[in-house]
Amino acid sequence: MAEKRSIFEEVSETRKPAATPGGVTGGRGRGRRALRIWLQALFVLVVIMIAVGGLTRLTDSGLSITEWAPISGAVPPLSAEDWEAEFAAYRAIPEYQMQNRGMTLAEFKVIYWWEWGHRQLGRVIGLVWALGFAGLLAFRAMPRGWTGRAALLGALGGLQGAIGWWMVSSGLAPGMLDVASYRLAVHLGLAFLILALIAWYVLQLGREEAELMAARREGDRRLKGMATGVLHLSFLQILIGALVAGIDAGRNYPDWPLMAGGFTPPGMWALEPWWRNLFENDGTVQFIHRIVGYMLLLVAAAAWFAGRRSARTVTRGAFHAMMLMMVLQVLLGIVTVIYSAPWYFAILHQFGAVVLIVLILRARFYAMYPMRQSVRGAAA
Repeated sequence: MAEKRSIFEEVSETRKPAATPGGVTGGRGRGRRALRIWLQALFVLVVIMIAVGGLTRLTDSGLSITEWAPISGAVPPLSAEDWEAEFAAYRAIPEYQMQNRGMTLAEFKVIYWWEWGHRQLGRVIGLVWALGFAGLLAFRAMPRGWTGRAALLGALGGLQGAIGWWMVSSGLAPGMLDVASYRLAVHLGLAFLILALIAWYVLQLGREEAELMAARREGDRRLKGMATGVLHLSFLQILIGALVAGIDAGRNYPDWPLMAGGFTPPGMWALEPWWRNLFENDGTVQFIHRIVGYMLLLVAAAAWFAGRRSARTVTRGAFHAMMLMMVLQVLLGIVTVIYSAPWYFAILHQFGAVVLIVLILRARFYAMYPMRQSVRGAAA
């Protein structure tokens, strides 16, 4: 006969298993710090790459290496015969024949080292990505859900190398003295896309996944949308800026706010067919760059005005920083034009675009994932 049991036995002795701490992020937080450090290293390298690329263009060095050799090209000329062979290849292209005829070997070496350094830095970035990606996988330190995003960065980096050669090859064609401006815009645009993705990933990895999930429920969708609009228009302005750089349009029409004494430049639609003016007419391209800059300033001001009314201290601060950099970037653009785009102003203006994109992303991030704060307004 079965033993009688107390009616209170199940209540007193049966217990539910204790909740596991960090259940929401269980198995996901491991390796976030290592992944973030790796991405920060890539971010610094990409920023340097953008600066070196800009200086390579400003020194007219981009066409000094006339072939794409991803592996063997890592080794520079090591003998006098090697240097003569490289110089002979350069003398065969239109840039030398029509613009640099009479250049000495010593002068050629200066532009060669700029382009070689630019390509070598690209190889270093690829190596850092490959070693970091393989290491995180080998030690099983890649956080759950991040493998695809990390692989995407590598794929975009490889695509960037191919686009870089696609750009350079356009400058080797008959009659060309520089690379095609629209190809330069694609190349620079992809560099900023890679940079923006890395910056966004670093921001996300700076907080635990559970915290981001909770913060997103308190996000300001309207403010996020406005910051997204500023981001998209800024990206468009960067592409137009690349077109300006590609045809040296920033060195003409040094008056401001007018252009050659008028609101629009003379001969704005002189080229046929008309659409060529959007890419090849220096006055038209610079005029569009100016107008989009004014539009961007207004859109950013509207986002800033909305952001400054946020109840979140960190969010307000992020939009203040974004707007301050926006004003500085516009002023720097004006100064660059007035002084006919000397290399130091031009590269500073390009670096300003890097800082601005990061600050816009940061403002968007805190609109989307606001920081917790105490009743007094300090971040918790």
